[in-house]
Amino acid sequence: MLQQIQAISDPTRFAILQKLRDQELPAGKIAEEFPHISRPAVSQHIRILKDNNLLWERREGTKRIYRLRRKGFYDVYRFLEAFWDEKLQDLKAAAEEEERKRA
Repeated sequence: MLQQIQAISDPTRFAILQKLRDQELPAGKIAEEFPHISRPAVSQHIRILKDNNLLWERREGTKRIYRLRRKGFYDVYRFLEAFWDEKLQDLKAAAEEEERKRA
């Protein structure tokens, strides 16, 4: 999970994930979205995301098409959810305490 968090913390990789959130794109189209970065550098970012199970890759002729692998985010989601659940429990306890005081 730590590697996945590190993978998505890079601004370029985060932007790639955002572009693939609702669509799949070929590698070349992804690279076009980052004209200030070389194509090999974009490919390296894609590889890191793929190696961390955050992207699916399929081949269509000579093209490589990428899309999000939502299941790959599960561990990160569970980790972050634990922080949120704790705060919700604190809020619930405070609301219940306030309710007891009023009664």
